[in-house]
Amino acid sequence: MIIIGGGVAGLMAALAAAPHPVTLVNPTTLGPGAASWLSQGGIAAAVGDDDDVSLHIKDTLEAGAGLCNPDVVARIISAGPAVIDTLLAYGVTFDRTGSGARALGLEAAHSRRRILHGGGDRTGATIMKALIEKVQRCPSINIIKASAERIFVDDNGVSGIQIQRDGHRLSLKTDRVLLATGGIGGLFRDTTNPPSAVGQGLILAMEAGAEFKDLEFVQFHPTALAVKESSLPLVSEAVRGEGARLVDEAGNYFMNGKDLAPRDVVARHVFLHRANGHQTFLDISGFSERFSDRFPSISAACNNADIDLSSHLIPVKPAAHYHMGGVKVDEMGRTNIDGLFAAGEVACTGLHGANRLASNSLLEAVVCGQVSGRFMAAQGARRTGALQEITFPAKADATEVRDIMSDYCGVLRSGKALEIASGLLEALAINNPAAALSLKIVEAALERKDSVGSHMRVEFSMEKAA
Repeated sequence: MIIIGGGVAGLMAALAAAPHPVTLVNPTTLGPGAASWLSQGGIAAAVGDDDDVSLHIKDTLEAGAGLCNPDVVARIISAGPAVIDTLLAYGVTFDRTGSGARALGLEAAHSRRRILHGGGDRTGATIMKALIEKVQRCPSINIIKASAERIFVDDNGVSGIQIQRDGHRLSLKTDRVLLATGGIGGLFRDTTNPPSAVGQGLILAMEAGAEFKDLEFVQFHPTALAVKESSLPLVSEAVRGEGARLVDEAGNYFMNGKDLAPRDVVARHVFLHRANGHQTFLDISGFSERFSDRFPSISAACNNADIDLSSHLIPVKPAAHYHMGGVKVDEMGRTNIDGLFAAGEVACTGLHGANRLASNSLLEAVVCGQVSGRFMAAQGARRTGALQEITFPAKADATEVRDIMSDYCGVLRSGKALEIASGLLEALAINNPAAALSLKIVEAALERKDSVGSHMRVEFSMEKAA
């Protein structure tokens, strides 16, 4: 079997498949190039003494604005405590209090402190380091540094993939492929994702004929660091969980007690306040003396951007962060194409609905990566035909796409704006897969003629915008 992608979902799938032989294809050396590495907030699981899986399920369903699949939510959330034990067995070290108890953080729309962190605000990197070390020592996993360009499909399903490595194109035969390629934040001007995250896995799935679901639901994180770069450092929700408040340039508190509301609500407040000519900041004065110890990565990002933390103000703005939609999969990660699977952000499981609950993404990646890896390894070999000819696919170039998606399909949307985006993208989509994928997102947004979660159509329910 072949796994495309080297983030948490892909690594968990590879380890779960052992000792079945696995080839893991990733365009960079395993590590910081994956969006999983950048995850600050942590991983959510009901492991606290005052917590219960049923409470975590309730919070997830409420954040998803009525569009979660309840059975999927129950299955994945219930697996949380067990997968934390699995990660500990893999060598992941989560932060603890001075007394030795698990240090559990609070984030938006959670009713309990249930966010486990590693290295303060370096949870993704902490988990990834442990998984990479275990993968590299696993004899059944072969790692290839290459870019996946195409999934071959014949009458029976998946028959192989095409990769590019060191300037050469090669075909690899297989009857099972798992997409674990991350999200689409790079299709927008401001994003917390790596700039390369332009939906490459979705493009591969689209060209192979896979079905999509909920493409219109793009989550914008309300507090990305407001710097000039397009790929913005995230200022974790955990900062607000520790007591930071959103204020403007005059020190006015504009959230009216909703600092820890669901992300879509907070993002709209911040977006609208900025649209009215204000600057927006996180005021950390309530715990500034321990900020650098609790959030070393954010502190470093502020220092690199010449932001003076002694002012107790961190400039922030919304940025594309996570895609709730993706390749439609079942409980085992199967798509409509025999032999094609997906896990992690590239997949749409039904867990997140219209708005992902904070820190459920790493949980989903761990649980679903593990489930898909085990299931794929247990399948008997399927007969495949001869591989098709090597092709030279068009490059997925997001340069022109980013402004279109940001200006017309962002935090607030309208039918008129989406129609403009559709027309602009149609002209680009013929020879640009990034534009073709963006067009599908815009079309899905046009089809959903209401406002729910992260999808805000202002002509239908503007009163919900704030």
